[in-house]
Amino acid sequence: MAGVQTDLTQGSVTKQLIKYALPLVVSSLLQSIYSITDMIVADRCVGSAGVSAINTACVVMNMITQIAIGLTVGGNILVGQYFGRREHDSRKRAAGTLFTLCLVVGLVAAAVLCILAEPLMKLLNAPTLTEAVDYFSICAIGVFFIFSYNALSAILRGVGNSKLPLYCIIVSVVLNIVLDILFMAVFRWGVKGAALATVIGQCVSFIVALIFCIVNGKELGIGLKFLRLPGSIVKQTLRLGMPTALQFTIASISWLTVIALINSYGEVVSAGNGAANKIRDFCQVFITAMTTGAGTMCAQCIGAQMYDRAEKVMKTCLKITVGMALVIIALAEIFAPQLCSIFASDPEVQHWAVINLRIEIVCQLFYAGMFSYNTLATGSGHTMFLMWNTFLNCIVVRLVLALLLNWIMGPNGIYGVYIACGVAVASSVPVGMWFYRSNRWRTSLVK
Repeated sequence: MAGVQTDLTQGSVTKQLIKYALPLVVSSLLQSIYSITDMIVADRCVGSAGVSAINTACVVMNMITQIAIGLTVGGNILVGQYFGRREHDSRKRAAGTLFTLCLVVGLVAAAVLCILAEPLMKLLNAPTLTEAVDYFSICAIGVFFIFSYNALSAILRGVGNSKLPLYCIIVSVVLNIVLDILFMAVFRWGVKGAALATVIGQCVSFIVALIFCIVNGKELGIGLKFLRLPGSIVKQTLRLGMPTALQFTIASISWLTVIALINSYGEVVSAGNGAANKIRDFCQVFITAMTTGAGTMCAQCIGAQMYDRAEKVMKTCLKITVGMALVIIALAEIFAPQLCSIFASDPEVQHWAVINLRIEIVCQLFYAGMFSYNTLATGSGHTMFLMWNTFLNCIVVRLVLALLLNWIMGPNGIYGVYIACGVAVASSVPVGMWFYRSNRWRTSLVK
């Protein structure tokens, strides 16, 4: 089963981290192409109204996706640590429980979001309400596939398999691009076509991963005998996963408030923010994917009680991501106009996108520090710490500072909102450093 599982507790830390994380980086880049393709094609076929609608709806969809990822972190930690301990029966039970749980939660979430589509878009002050509701209503159906796919992906990552998720994303992204062009440029279905293309891509990605996991179900824990919801494992999965889901919810609520503030400045500024967000998010996937890979490596090492190796994984990750962040910031600052022109054809939208990007891109350096220190907390199961650290930078700093600067700067308040978003993450870096030096991560919370 060498092609299914990889032991990350052995070999060179740097080589293992890069080898394991590289497919995650590529997968994340391809996943970001989902919304990027929607944005580019929508700009050409629908105009700024379509871009604004997709931007507003995507904030909620990104929030749901992050909650799904956060919930599956609990299962990923269990699978990774049980793998490191060589407790394979426990690992399979944890995997089967995670998948079953996400099937149920995904189905319920999809139904609720379909019902709440219009109220949510009104709450966000969507400048183009009809288009935003149309896009979100269809994307809400895909929430079931988002939860289910992320469960399978977490199980695979836990056993060191980062390649299969990459293959799934390749298939779905290629399909998404083709369908985007077909539905919007040829059939002229507008933002509904963009949403439908995305959901079909998500569905295919889930099906490909499911087939692989069923074929290897005996080893991965996806067989019928493991598809249960035993109370003890559900409780442990939620105990580890819910703080992370709440962490992402807190971050998303902060962004939702920020988006509502930005939308109050009108359609053009909203569309510019949408373009800048796509570029910033695309840049950030390098750092996020690398630290996700390091988190799984830390989980396996801590499960095997190889604490010195786990510490080395974190330090290696920190060096790589800080270097990546510096390069990303330099490129974004230099080529901001050219990058923004890809996502917005309207010169005024481009103008606001460039301003937004050049201010907010600096946060990539702080994300590199925060996420790298967080790998030890993730790997050891200290997800409650992650939640409170996120609360600090997203609510106490970003949200409060954005509201305050928006009020103080009056007509120029939009600049204050951008500044708040660009510097807020810096507050979590010293907190992460404190957690690392406290050695609390050397005590695993997985029983």
